[in-house]
Amino acid sequence: MVAVALAALVVAASAGVWGAGTSGAREVSGARGASGVGPAGRGEPHVRGPGPVESFWVDPRSRAALQAAEWRLTGRTADALLMDRIATRPQAEWLNGPASRAVVRARTAAAARQGRTAVLVAYYIPHRDCGSYSEGGAWNAAGYRKWVDDFAAGLGDRDAYVIVEPDAVAQTVAGCVSVVAEERYALLAYAVDRLKRQPGTRVYLDAGNSAWLPDTSRLVEPLTQSGIARAHGFALNVSNFQTDAASSAYGNRLSAALGGKHFVIDTSRNGNGPYTGTDSWCNPPGRALGTPPTTATGAPLIDAYLWIKRPGESDGTCRGGPTAGQWWPSYALELARNARG
Repeated sequence: MVAVALAALVVAASAGVWGAGTSGAREVSGARGASGVGPAGRGEPHVRGPGPVESFWVDPRSRAALQAAEWRLTGRTADALLMDRIATRPQAEWLNGPASRAVVRARTAAAARQGRTAVLVAYYIPHRDCGSYSEGGAWNAAGYRKWVDDFAAGLGDRDAYVIVEPDAVAQTVAGCVSVVAEERYALLAYAVDRLKRQPGTRVYLDAGNSAWLPDTSRLVEPLTQSGIARAHGFALNVSNFQTDAASSAYGNRLSAALGGKHFVIDTSRNGNGPYTGTDSWCNPPGRALGTPPTTATGAPLIDAYLWIKRPGESDGTCRGGPTAGQWWPSYALELARNARG
């Protein structure tokens, strides 16, 4: 009976409950898968500078939404309300397996039906995560280019923000010995160029975080080789915990060295800033949800605050967590409970 009731709640979500119809990178290497959070909403529209009203899609069948539904059915009402702080906010969809076209098409089509914008992450570069918790990716360069082509075909002409390969540039600069830098940068440039051809797609090449490579000059040439000039901009703090202020200052410095490029910031888990203990990138305790996704950033160079890392998905098998990218409800609940507002 619980399963039947849960299925009914998911159907209700698709019809408009929990915001439906609206929709770590580490300092050394990034495992996958922050100011206060206001009252849970329904994916209210946001404005990017003088441009048109824009809002991001919230997945009504996200792990957080299903968790909230399950807890309501089992009487954990207070916890369900906390989980709504995640479930009602737009989060990125990570494409990290061999098939990309169908999922990209499904997510962008669902968003388009609601007049919303999907946020997607391309995460399939060969030698992904330098063999660490989120290892994997395409077997070779040809396979990766084919995967990118399929990703782009799935986008069609629908609106999307695409974050290109978290960690790939910064990890190479930091010294990942399993990759050939020139080959990796060429593959990233291919991804940027191919995705940019889709008329509704905004492309942001990942550039690490402010604590990883504090000297932004080290990133300029690698990002240039990776196609940053042709991207809409770069992404910062993906799966990390640096504050909005730290990321903004870092992004402004990097932008100045890249001819004024815009950027987006992952604010999904930075509400309490970075952890000061060991392994600060991997499931650190005491963290909190950050600024809800919006294009109303108040900063001319910051196109959006986004929840790129999905709150509640593990960074890896550290501190008792499941494998990277797996749902961890107790950690999600802590992030929501610690959020301000």
